[in-house]
Amino acid sequence: MAPSKKNATYSESQTREVEAVLFLSREPISARKIAALAGLPDPTAARSMIELLNAKYDACGRAYRVEEVAGGLQLLTRPQFASWLRRLDLVPQEQVLSHGMLETLAIIAYRQPIVRAEIEAIRGVNSDEVLRQLMQRELVRIAGRHEELGRPYLYETTRQFLQQFGLQSLDNLPRVQKIRAAEAEIANRRSDPASGAQSPFGSSEKT
Repeated sequence: MAPSKKNATYSESQTREVEAVLFLSREPISARKIAALAGLPDPTAARSMIELLNAKYDACGRAYRVEEVAGGLQLLTRPQFASWLRRLDLVPQEQVLSHGMLETLAIIAYRQPIVRAEIEAIRGVNSDEVLRQLMQRELVRIAGRHEELGRPYLYETTRQFLQQFGLQSLDNLPRVQKIRAAEAEIANRRSDPASGAQSPFGSSEKT
């Protein structure tokens, strides 16, 4: 987040309004929208207030804090409480992705928008079913059609993908060296099917 403005002061009502908005929002909300709802002068002021709120949450040892994810701000519980919170029926269970889904998702994330034929050329196997499952989980969507012969669908990741992996934007993806290592791992596993796969994005655990 941007550094706090020196000597920035906010009324108690503004602070409570921002907390209320964040508490009720089920999706990340932009700093611009928070500023408009709380009567703050601009998004920078909203981010400054969020910094102050997080400092207070950290000092008090709260079980939650405001995080930047999927291009917005969201009040989230801390990762260490994830396994305990999943005992509640209201909390979504962690999504478990297969090796093939992780491979396909990594390829799309770094090469989007991308056609199915290119995905399959990299993986070396048919990817129809994997793409269907990723779309069903709202991690991938159709971005349009390619101009080449037959006008095949183009695939890209979604905002849900960013939320699932705790990324603020695609700029926060691990550097290209890691995806090259992941592609090499895919090639190695073709010759050794017993080896495992891990997500190149890091942990997908987000509560």
